[in-house]
Amino acid sequence: MSGKKKNEHKQPAQEPEKEPEKEPTQEPEAETVPQPEAEAQAAQAPAPEKPQADSERYLRLMAEFDNYKKRSAKERENIYTDVRVDTVTKFLPVFDNLERALKTETADEAYKKGVEMTFNQLLDVFRKLGVEEIESVGKSFDPAFHNAVMHVEDETLGESVIVEEFQKGFRIGDKVIRFSMVKVAN
Repeated sequence: MSGKKKNEHKQPAQEPEKEPEKEPTQEPEAETVPQPEAEAQAAQAPAPEKPQADSERYLRLMAEFDNYKKRSAKERENIYTDVRVDTVTKFLPVFDNLERALKTETADEAYKKGVEMTFNQLLDVFRKLGVEEIESVGKSFDPAFHNAVMHVEDETLGESVIVEEFQKGFRIGDKVIRFSMVKVAN
């Protein structure tokens, strides 16, 4: 039993030391009475600021969400336009070959009629995709839409007028798919 008593005495010594509790200072009762009022005033002061801060945070969040919606809609539209441009670009060699086939003289009228129908069908598909031909011959040269590959001096024509088109250009809206290859006068 003496061993148990020794352990009992050692245990309180092993416990971590507690910070001595501060004795509350006694203040006059006049000061303790206003404390609940001060606490009530302190609790009321942040209350008006919190709803205002919450509403500002809410408005900021709504503005960010609205910007996100606009940005994602614009990105979707750009992606859709890029896909249309890529698709049409892959069909442009077919357009060029059908156009050359129409310009070639042939004795077989049924063959020529079939090529015309195929060419017109391709043009209809282009129109449905929003593809427009870039007008060239007789128009003024515009480097945003035309690629000048030849130059000719002709006094009968004005300055920078397109005389001949070697390859048609196309665009979707403001985006150029392919520039028109043209011959420019003066």
